[in-house]
Amino acid sequence: VFENLFSKLSLSLFSSLQIPQISYASTAPELSDNTRYDFFSRVVPPDSYQAQAMLDIVTAMGWNYVTTLASEGNYGESGVEAFVQISREMGGVCIAQSLKIPREPRPGEFDKIIRRLLETPHARAIIMFANEDDIRRVLDAAKRSNQTGHFLWVGSDSWGSKISPVIQQERVAEGAITILPKRATVEAFDRYFRSRSLSNNRRNVWFAEFWEENFGCKLGMHGKRPGSLKKCTGLEKVGRDSSYEQEGKVQFVMDAVYAMAHALHRMHRDYCFGYPGLCPRMSNINGKELLGYVRHVNFNGSAGTPVVFNQNGDAPGRYDIFQYQITNKSTAEYKVIGQWTNKLHLNVDAMRWRTGDPTLPVSVCSVPCQMGERKKIVKGVPCCWHCERCEGYHFQASEFSCELCPYEQRPDRNRTGCIPIPIIKLEWHSAWAAIPVFVAVLGILATSFVVVTFVRYNDTPIVRASGREMSYVLLTGIFLCYAITFLMIAAPSLAICSFRRVFLGLGMCFSYAALLTKTNRIHRIFEQGKKSVAAPRFISPASQLVITFSLISVQLLGVFVWFAVDPPHTVVDYGEQRTSNPEKARGVLKCDISDLSLICSLGYSILLMVTCTVYAIKTRGVPETFNEAKPIGFTMYTTCIIWLAFIPIFFGTAQSAERMYIQTTTLTISLSLSASVSLGMLYMPKVYVIILHPEQNVPKRKRSFKAIVTAATMSGNLVQKGSDRPNGEVKTELCESMETNTSSTKTTYVSYSNHAI
Repeated sequence: VFENLFSKLSLSLFSSLQIPQISYASTAPELSDNTRYDFFSRVVPPDSYQAQAMLDIVTAMGWNYVTTLASEGNYGESGVEAFVQISREMGGVCIAQSLKIPREPRPGEFDKIIRRLLETPHARAIIMFANEDDIRRVLDAAKRSNQTGHFLWVGSDSWGSKISPVIQQERVAEGAITILPKRATVEAFDRYFRSRSLSNNRRNVWFAEFWEENFGCKLGMHGKRPGSLKKCTGLEKVGRDSSYEQEGKVQFVMDAVYAMAHALHRMHRDYCFGYPGLCPRMSNINGKELLGYVRHVNFNGSAGTPVVFNQNGDAPGRYDIFQYQITNKSTAEYKVIGQWTNKLHLNVDAMRWRTGDPTLPVSVCSVPCQMGERKKIVKGVPCCWHCERCEGYHFQASEFSCELCPYEQRPDRNRTGCIPIPIIKLEWHSAWAAIPVFVAVLGILATSFVVVTFVRYNDTPIVRASGREMSYVLLTGIFLCYAITFLMIAAPSLAICSFRRVFLGLGMCFSYAALLTKTNRIHRIFEQGKKSVAAPRFISPASQLVITFSLISVQLLGVFVWFAVDPPHTVVDYGEQRTSNPEKARGVLKCDISDLSLICSLGYSILLMVTCTVYAIKTRGVPETFNEAKPIGFTMYTTCIIWLAFIPIFFGTAQSAERMYIQTTTLTISLSLSASVSLGMLYMPKVYVIILHPEQNVPKRKRSFKAIVTAATMSGNLVQKGSDRPNGEVKTELCESMETNTSSTKTTYVSYSNHAI
């Protein structure tokens, strides 16, 4: 500190006189300003180098949150200023606090400093530019506050490897990292200094005072030390009768002297070559000429290291790095753990911290965020942050940001990237598929059994009476209603999607086109019978087939138009099961058929079903001995109930995560139930009679069209008298009237058997 102060005072004089100066101890960073101190050079590195070295140490240890502590004055404040400035330029290290130790601290001042250091407990690393007396008192205050092991001291060269700051405070100073300009002991100086005595060193006016101080004695009545000390004999020997350790700056003093000597020698060789002594040319040199020679010296100094100066007159930065360690024998000492020569070389394995604790201590404001978390920086403190997890479908794109994954992807488990969303489809082994398939298989077997039975007994009265041609059309529709289940569950492809469009509504269209044709024929026959005895048109089997297939062709035409407007293809729907939890997100492989298209495809069949139901209601009063009106009516009523239940289930589950499964199962089950109702009510009774009661499978008595007219008329009378007579009486009257009418008829008319009706 005093060397820096003396240098500044002397520089003002030497700069004005343009006299080059070489310092062996001044380390103040501002002395590197070549515009102000242009004639100043030094063989010791400036404090800016040790600030850089200390910053490199802190960075290597992973400490990014530190506090600076400086003694008031040029040395401490300049060192901290250099450290703060370099840390800002390089980034990565934040200053939690910058505290200053007053020149004349009041009582309790150091305890107050410790309390302030504890206000930022995460900033455990303390960067100290302080004189050794302040260092000792700071350590003592930390010891009184029971903070042994909490602070991580990083001391400048004022601490170095000195013993005085840590005496009786070994535990609280344990683990302290200090730096010191690289130096070596000059053995020749030790031999010279140990040989000095009062008799051979009279030219040094301070040597007598040193003698008294070193040996604790008094040199006669004129000695400098007061008190009743023993008298010096003059035979004492340095290093034998007193402790001796070479002053650390001896090397630099010698290098400074040799640097000036080399500069003068080089100048003499250039200006006075071959001339002994000082030549006239050197008598008139100015300071700038000599400064040029000083700045260009290059030789190996007393420690064996090169002595050179940069353009600002600074020596290169070379430091030894120490750590204060307590060994296994409970003895404390400074251990060399690395060096800094424009670059840090640190042996981390040689470092020791609190006794028995091998872990590396930390001094960070915030712990690193985990994978999948982004840093939210605290305003104004880049080393402090909060960790926020990337939520939903976001992934960690960088250290500070989360980004949304592409629509068809989701974050991976660590949320550091995106992976494709798994694609699913309705599997055959799923319960959602197994139940419809089981029902469909039973339905196909039952339908096949009915068809085989009808084919085998094709010419029997019951088969003939049921209208063979229309029955086979209806059974085909029933079979297709069952078969569509397999197309709806099969893995979507271009072929499967095409077949779905064709056959989705075709089965129902076949069934209800046939039933509509039947009910319409019955209705027209009995309506015609009320008006005249002439038979209505288009009631023959061929006419019925033409009408039925005409109705079916409308469905096929709509499908072909659909193919032309929107060709079939498969899509992966990621929105259908895009849950809030990305791990459960799935893409659904499906045919590109919207709910509206699906309803339009089934809409025509539903229209046929409703129309058929209307005709079934109109023909509900027709005597069952003449037709199948009542079984058809019951079939249509039940079918309407099934599809009325289908609509809310299908559309009510549109937002469900299980939408694909529920809607597919609902649709296939509804189709199978519709087919089962038709099969059970219209054909199972006939099969029952054909197989189990063949005695009932006999021809029925033919009735003339006049008989049909009479039946129709009686049906009208039944409606009129229904409100006046009990049901039993009405039925009896109808039967009696029909029997009377048929028994009294003698004339032969064109006859219609039951199968024609």
